[in-house]
Amino acid sequence: MPSGFSNRLKSSGQNVRWAHRQDAYVPTLRYSVFMKIAAVQLACTLGEVQANLNKIRDFCGRAKQEGVDLIVFPEAADTGYSMPVIREQAKPWTEGAVPALQEMAKEFALTIVSGVSERAGDCIYNSQVFIDPLGEIAASYRKTHLFVLPPNDESTCYAPGDKFVSVAAGGFRFGLSICYDLRFPEVCRTLALEHGANVMLVSSAWPLPRAAHLRALAVARAIENQSYLVLANRVGVDAGVVCCGTSAIIDPSGVIIASASDDREEMIVADVSEEVVRSVRERMGVFEHRRTDLYGRQ
Repeated sequence: MPSGFSNRLKSSGQNVRWAHRQDAYVPTLRYSVFMKIAAVQLACTLGEVQANLNKIRDFCGRAKQEGVDLIVFPEAADTGYSMPVIREQAKPWTEGAVPALQEMAKEFALTIVSGVSERAGDCIYNSQVFIDPLGEIAASYRKTHLFVLPPNDESTCYAPGDKFVSVAAGGFRFGLSICYDLRFPEVCRTLALEHGANVMLVSSAWPLPRAAHLRALAVARAIENQSYLVLANRVGVDAGVVCCGTSAIIDPSGVIIASASDDREEMIVADVSEEVVRSVRERMGVFEHRRTDLYGRQ
């Protein structure tokens, strides 16, 4: 675990094991790692990066006061979600929003996960950055599934990423993903099976007309992978598109343990527990029951 990362241990009274030592049985408590995670539902000011960073900083301060360890922000939280604006304002991560986020992570001793545009050479990526409490970029992900319907056809601005990304921190393994990725079960499945992820982090700018899909897909991804899913979605209007909010933190059995409104900026908070993941997976061994002889690895 990186220095400064504040994970916690809780004893689990329901999981007492006995260890044999020198002909005597002594009780050994099984401890569970847990972490307090926040998802922020943000309304961005289109094209006003500093104004958006000021909001992010305010939410980080609130999260610190509430004892949060890791905070997740929506897709394109730096610029807002408009292809012409992103084409104009996307920066390399040596300047712009990412260094500011790194400073916030250090200041508040928080892990910050956020959707941020990324200019790399001749390409722009719809990316997600994972910054540890020391201000270091521990991982980054480039959205692999681009949304191509008007008015925000991402293929007119972004290049697609070419790999899935996870990162270990605080006793968990976090799988990274962005918005439209949620419609493709292969993303979370690969993160769970091949990376060992047990918490999925989704930064999103999901539109109002398909709000019901967002909740259904998020719950399904949590259930089928027996993993937590943390969804930070946008509210507000960008380029005529209304985002639907309803951010959520969902446990590995599909129970929504924290949820947000459909129209307000707010922060939701919940604890995630390694013991809950283990318990759900031990009760129903769906990974072991997969028929890979019929449908391959996925």
